[in-house]
Amino acid sequence: MVLFRRFLFMLLVLLPLPVFAEGSSALTIETEDGRSVPFSVEVARTTEELGRGLMNRSSLPADAGMLFDFGSDHPVSMWMKNTLIPLDMLFITNDGKIAGIAARTVPQSLEVIASPGSVRAVLELNGGTADRVKIKVGDRVSVGLPIFTR
Repeated sequence: MVLFRRFLFMLLVLLPLPVFAEGSSALTIETEDGRSVPFSVEVARTTEELGRGLMNRSSLPADAGMLFDFGSDHPVSMWMKNTLIPLDMLFITNDGKIAGIAARTVPQSLEVIASPGSVRAVLELNGGTADRVKIKVGDRVSVGLPIFTR
């Protein structure tokens, strides 16, 4: 598993990557206190999309984000290289449960941000969004796509 993570990390670092061509999808976070928090997200699935992420963007709408779909649960490592805005990273298991949150990550940092175990996806939102709308570990994510199982 460690070799797979290293391979993926190196692959994402070394490839020149294009900007997304896909549109956005609706995503909702269902909080433990019964609230539904909607977002409009771009979904990254290909190696190119997963590697580019939100790099080189100077802003992100308040209700927008990017969902990185890794296809199956496994440990994931992220970083902020060439990312100009602070982000909250929500680590999501295959059943849609938020397993961890890395809040207000540092723009352009090369520090590795690891998932708290195996996850299916990572949702990146503007830094501070999780605190602002009270998203917590244990909340659930639903997407207008067949990604998460319950």
